[in-house]
Order: sequence, then C-alpha cells, then structure tokens
Amino acid sequence: MKIVLFYEKPGCATNAKQKKYLRSAGCSVIERNLLESGLTLSELKAFFAQMPVKAWFNPNAPKVKSGEVDPSAMNEAAALELLLLEPILIKRPLMVIANKKLCGFDQKKVDALLDITSQARVETVCSSATESCDAIHITI
Repeated sequence: MKIVLFYEKPGCATNAKQKKYLRSAGCSVIERNLLESGLTLSELKAFFAQMPVKAWFNPNAPKVKSGEVDPSAMNEAAALELLLLEPILIKRPLMVIANKKLCGFDQKKVDALLDITSQARVETVCSSATESCDAIHITI
C-alpha cells in the first residue's frame, strides 16, 4: 500500500476531496494538521524545492487576498519566517509521497509518484453515481 503523509487545514473541503482521491487510488493517508505541525524551517523549505517564493503561499488566504501579505514582494528568508509564524498562509496540502515532498496538489505529479494512470483516475473518482467528475481536477 502506498503511504501519503498529508499536511492539511482541518475542515478544508478541497483537502477532503484530495484525501478521498488518494484513498480511492489505494493509498493510506496519514493526516497532519498543517496549522499545528511544528515543522522546522528546513523541513518546511524542503517542500518548496524548485518553486518560486510566490507559489509557496495560498492565494486564497485572507491576508494574501486582501493584499496585507504580498508574496511576490518577499525574499526566501522573509517568506519562510512568515509561513512558520502563520501556517494558514501556506499553499496546501503539503505531502510526502515516495520520499518526495510536494507543495499543493498537482494532479500530474501526484499521479506519477503513485503510478496512477489516466483511466484509473477516471474510474476511481467517478465510481459513484453521486459524485461528479469535477470534484477533483481531472486531467486526461
């Protein structure tokens, strides 16, 4: 069984859909509260490898939406410090899959790490008559 360490904001509907997708693909999801995770600076930074600083932030976080926090104006050190102080600003979810750390739910990256084919995605996400295929961003 594939194991996914999943840092989330408890109660987030999008994170719930993402976890459902992972479970339907045969994964065991270990949930962690991102807001209380206690990640260190170096642990957090590892999730952002090769990403621009602006992409580390949740664009829907109230302080980002209001303009109080401008991720595009921050350098790496300032951004990491702020994200450690206010983890609600972090783009979610943070995941560890096959020893790879990811920030955000990039369907193609997740599927590649879990070796999920396009057909398997359609079958697992659309298996229930009460679910719609757009519950999670499906790319085929």
